[in-house]
Amino acid sequence: MASLFSQIIRRKCHFLKQYVRHSSAAAASPGLNFTFTEQQEEFRQLARKFAQEEMIPVAPHYDKTGEYPWPIIHKAFELGLINTHIPEKYGGLNLGILDACLMTEELAYACSGMQTAIEANSLGQMPVILSGNDEQKKKYLGRMTEEPLMCAYCVTEPGAGSDVAGIKTRAVKKGNNYVINGQKMWITNGGVANWYFLLARSDPDPKCSAGKAFTGFIIDADSPGITIGRKEWNMGQRASDTRGITFEDVVVPAENVLGAEGIGFKIAMGAFDKTRPPVAAGACGLAQRALDEATKYSFERKTMGKPICTHQAVAFMLADMAIGIESARLAMYKAAWEIDAGKRNTYFASIAKCLAGDVANKCAADAVQIFGGNGFNSDYPVEKLMRDAKIYQIYEGTAQIQRLIISREHLTKAKENM
Repeated sequence: MASLFSQIIRRKCHFLKQYVRHSSAAAASPGLNFTFTEQQEEFRQLARKFAQEEMIPVAPHYDKTGEYPWPIIHKAFELGLINTHIPEKYGGLNLGILDACLMTEELAYACSGMQTAIEANSLGQMPVILSGNDEQKKKYLGRMTEEPLMCAYCVTEPGAGSDVAGIKTRAVKKGNNYVINGQKMWITNGGVANWYFLLARSDPDPKCSAGKAFTGFIIDADSPGITIGRKEWNMGQRASDTRGITFEDVVVPAENVLGAEGIGFKIAMGAFDKTRPPVAAGACGLAQRALDEATKYSFERKTMGKPICTHQAVAFMLADMAIGIESARLAMYKAAWEIDAGKRNTYFASIAKCLAGDVANKCAADAVQIFGGNGFNSDYPVEKLMRDAKIYQIYEGTAQIQRLIISREHLTKAKENM
């Protein structure tokens, strides 16, 4: 069962949500408002304190060893910093996407590897939250609020990353079951997950459109026929568990189909509208850490008899970093606000994810440059930031795929207005 403290946090959150609803309805103000609610500020400060006191001190250890950060996961669970999207009906906090983004940025500031391990739960859960029936939600979301369990979004394959429609994993219906065969790759939380959301081709006709050819499944990780591959030793975010997973004649009951047969692609892609803003938030957190570390160092390091921050070459680099971070953060807020307001946010979610990923990489690289030779050394924090940043331009849709989505959305709207 969830800890007493965790239950108190949930009750307090519920009270605050009710308070915010009533107060905002009574005193709604027109126009833009960048003031956080009392609840949002409390959770942001909680995440910041946790990041500073619990995550930053151990981040170098997990980066060097590649161990899964179970102690951090357990503590995050006790504080309500994980599984934030799960509805109250199933034991969760039912927080909005903006709420999650505020906390995610703080956690990623400390270590984006550990933050990705935490955020991967949201990605794995989102298809169930969006399309699961009541029984599926009770069974698979409910258990995650009772103890610190992990889940995974099992879609990418060795030959199908950005090209999701190229998935080869097959699901063949036999009676009241489906038999799954195929191989997945680069699955975050793959080796520690309690269950997977899996996308498989259920229509063997190669001419069948992606919108009808795939089905989404919930699969228990201990099902016979599942083989978990070795932990991949990645460039960065090494605290995150990334593996290949093989499915060989894995039997899944029809009751574990999400939505209905043939709509899995829509479910899988729909999850990204809600999870890409938090990914952008993570990138913003890393970028902010890079700026803070570089700024601090620029006051300490002296050349030509004065701190390097007084040299225009360095000062302008810091200014460009700040410009990028503030812009990316605003795009992330917009994308999160759109989905919380019940709007389709595909366009803004891709803009936020793309911009924040690019900004994180530039800020990390510039921080290394400001540190000079020290920045190239693993005894200093910015070397890890630069390695960790790269994945933000790759996972949950590459920077190029985001630009493809943005251009399509833009051109579609342009045609409508012609």
